[in-house]
Order: sequence, then structure tokens, then C-alpha cells
Amino acid sequence: MQVSVETIGTLGRRLKVAVSADQVEKEFNARLQRLSKQVKMPGFRPGKVPLKMVEAQYGGRLMDEVVGELIQTTMHEAIGSQGLRPAGDPQVQRKPVTRGEQLEYTVEFEIFPEVKRFDLAGVRIERPAVTVSEEDVNRTLETIRKQRATWKQVDREARLGDRLTIDFVGRINSKEFEGGKANAFQLVLGSGTLIEDIEHGLVGAKSGEMKHVSARFPTDYRHSMLAGQTADFDVKVNDVTEAIFPDLNETFAKDLGVKEGGLDKLRSDVKSNLEREAATRARAVIRTRVLKLLLDANPVEVPRSLLDAEIQRLKTADMSSGLNAGDEAGYERRARSRVALGLILGEFIRNRGLVPDPARVRARLEEMAADYESPQEFIQWHYAKPERLSEIEGLVMEEKVVEDLLISAQITDKPVSFQDLLKIEILVH
Repeated sequence: MQVSVETIGTLGRRLKVAVSADQVEKEFNARLQRLSKQVKMPGFRPGKVPLKMVEAQYGGRLMDEVVGELIQTTMHEAIGSQGLRPAGDPQVQRKPVTRGEQLEYTVEFEIFPEVKRFDLAGVRIERPAVTVSEEDVNRTLETIRKQRATWKQVDREARLGDRLTIDFVGRINSKEFEGGKANAFQLVLGSGTLIEDIEHGLVGAKSGEMKHVSARFPTDYRHSMLAGQTADFDVKVNDVTEAIFPDLNETFAKDLGVKEGGLDKLRSDVKSNLEREAATRARAVIRTRVLKLLLDANPVEVPRSLLDAEIQRLKTADMSSGLNAGDEAGYERRARSRVALGLILGEFIRNRGLVPDPARVRARLEEMAADYESPQEFIQWHYAKPERLSEIEGLVMEEKVVEDLLISAQITDKPVSFQDLLKIEILVH
């Protein structure tokens, strides 16, 4: 077998492969012999049909099968002989082959980019150090109180925070539009459930009143057909209710599942949950900073095939979530960053010979399961199928990469409040 390599751009490679006529003939004859023992033709006993007659009828199909098989076996050998690692599926083109001729074909593909830096030596990284305060606990308890509010009907004008039950019809240029009509719709004024103009337009309304509200949809509204449009809404207010919040007492604690210890135990549980959330968030922040620095340290060109696939994946995810399609440049920017980071992490793991630690995978699963009502079911669900467990293994491997990188970096702990921690941007998978 003869192999030559041509470089196309930075990552593109074209291999020209020639398989000798002797090897093609050997494979063809072997396949022809096997077929002749099986084929049936009138006037001949099974297995006694002359080879020339078998070839005349089936030779074209046999040659296609031989060529296809030879390409599969020799292509991987040819690529390996050149020390290349394709990124994406190779594209093959071949010349027609007849008996007595050598097989010639070309295979084009992109290779993985070279990653040169596997440490963050000399780089300074701030690690958030968070202490959960009593104020954080109080804020969380207040949120829980609001979530468990009961509603009392009132005979007065509606205020922000009141809940209205309404029927409404919206029109644009005097025509109703999809999603612009509802009956017995419950709306808490100021919650942001509907667009701001509608909610503020209903402040001051009373039960039984008809209101006409003109509202402009934001230019970045999630449904592109409505973005920037002005609509007129006819709204009937069926009732106005105000929130009655439960008192913070022993009964409140019991209603939340605290069997012993009352309010003090509830506060302790809330603080523990916030501390766990803070630890998880701080870990995500440091992960984001480390991976961004690793990405900046390795400016690599991304294989076009992988980039296109990721762009399509992002578009599909946005459509499934009901989000507006972004501009092509935005999708390409996001996809390029994600693919580049994935390639760099893969090379780091390969370079260091890292493998998932089963004990650590189990510990990570148990930590995640603590937020579920049935932790053991959550754990068993992941162990039931390898593809589910592989997601957790990927998280563990990424955490190991971050830890290894932190060893070489200069780390400074910076105190931050829990609320400020929540405002720090993190990298989402």
C-alpha cells in the first residue's frame, strides 16, 4: 500500500492511497470462490457453476464489495501510519476499478489541533470564599413564606403584589394573535409573568372592572413575531386577592417537614442548604475562571465539521426551549468557544492519562442526590445505563482537570457575600 499526505489549510489533510492490483485480485478471487459454492444456476449442480459464469453475473457487485472492504481496512491503516487523528468523519472518493488494476482513492478529513500548554504556572486566580450570614437565612425564609402564601379576596383597587384572576384578549392592528387570549388567568402584579405594560396597566383595577391596556412587547421578546409590536388588550378583572403570609413559628417549621427542633432546626437546615449551594457555586466560579484561562492559553483553530455540528446543536436547543434564534455570528462564537474548550480538555486528559475514579464518581452522585426526595433512586437511575453514568464521569474528569491546573496556579482567596457570589457569571455546560 502506498500513502501520500497533502496539507489543506491548517487542519485539513488529504491522503492519496493506492492498494496493489495483486491485493485487489486476491480479495476478489477469494470472494468469487466463496460465492461460487453458494450460487445456483439452471443446468448446474450447487457448487459446480463455472467461475466465469459466476463472475459474468455477479462480478460488478463483488468488485464493489471488495473495494468497499479494502477502503475500510486500508484507510485506518493509512491514517495511523501517518500519525494522524481525524476530527469528524473522513470523506472518501475513489476511482473505478476493474480486475487487474490497483485501487486508488483519496480521503479528506480535519485533524485535531495541537494543544501546547497544559498548566497555568504563574497565573493568578481569585477563589471566592463565602460565609453564609443570618441575613441570607432570613432572606431565604422570607422567600419560602411568599411561596406558601394564601390569598384573600379584597374589595379595593389592585396593588403590586396582589393576585388578579383575569380574562383577556389581545389584538395587534385589530386582529387577535396566537397566545394573546386567556380565561381565568391568575396574575400576581409585578411578578413579570406578563409584559410590564400589562401588569402596571392593571394596578388600580377593581373586581368586576373592564380595563383597556395598550402594551408594547420588548424588542428581544422570546416570540420573534411579537417582538417590538404594540398590542391592545381588553381585560376583565374577575377578582382581586391579597397575599396572607404564614408566621415564622413552630407550625411553619412542621409544615416544611421539620419534625423536631422547630424553628431553630429549620433555620439550621436552611443554613446548611445555603452553605452547600455556596460551595457548589464557588466551585462553578473557580471552574469557569480556570477553564477560561486554559482556553486563552491555547488559541486553537477549530475543525469546521465539529464547529458546524455544535452550531446546529445550539440552534436545536434554543428552538426546543422556545427561544428566538440568534444571529449566525453569535451561534458561531458560542460554538467555537465550546468546541475549542472540549478539544483542549480532551487533549489534557489524554496527555495526563486521566481516567474516572469510580469512588469519586459515586461521591459526586451522592452529593447531587442529596437535593432529591429519593436519593437512592437518583443514584440507581444513573448506574442503570452507561450513557447516564458517563455524564457524571465527565463532570468528575473536568473537576480533576481543574484541580490539576490549580496546582500550578497562584490562588488567592477573596471573601465575598452569598448574594455577590450569585451574581458572578459562570460557564454553563
